[in-house]
Amino acid sequence: MSNVSPGGPPMAASPLTRAVLEIDEYASGLGWDQPARLFALVDTAQLRAQEPGLAAQLGLDDGDAAAPLTPVEQDEIPSGTPLDEFLGTIAWPDAVAGCALTVERLMLPPSAETSVPEGLDEAGLARWVAAHPDRQEVRMTVAVLRDGARESALRLREKDSATEVLTGGDLVPGLAEALSATFEA
Repeated sequence: MSNVSPGGPPMAASPLTRAVLEIDEYASGLGWDQPARLFALVDTAQLRAQEPGLAAQLGLDDGDAAAPLTPVEQDEIPSGTPLDEFLGTIAWPDAVAGCALTVERLMLPPSAETSVPEGLDEAGLARWVAAHPDRQEVRMTVAVLRDGARESALRLREKDSATEVLTGGDLVPGLAEALSATFEA
């Protein structure tokens, strides 16, 4: 496990928004063409109180300067495993307040939906999208809390700048639902 280095999200942002932007900044520092990454979101104050050694190792022993939620990167997602199947295997301990996932995908503008050839299987559709001239590469960071709160950040490869990151709670609803399901008994 590794901690995401503290970033510069706006102090007025909600704790969940700050965590999403911190993870986006961390992923941005790794560059593009990265595998999906899963993070546990833990309450920073609770982590400091219950696991002071781990908190110190993660650089969280500096008092009030730390963000309310600390993203902790989990083990690598097994390659070749579909993301939805992998997420279906996750159960979080009670100490985890939420989770986040960052993943890269190709997107098409809504105008391209009418030109999708019929009868393509999933692999054929992926090849068609990858070859489409209007495709865009996007990094999505989606986070959810146990209480149902959601936040997302989208970064386009062609506009790879912290000032161009789009945030919102309902930007990637399917992925947010899948992450929320990891907290259901």
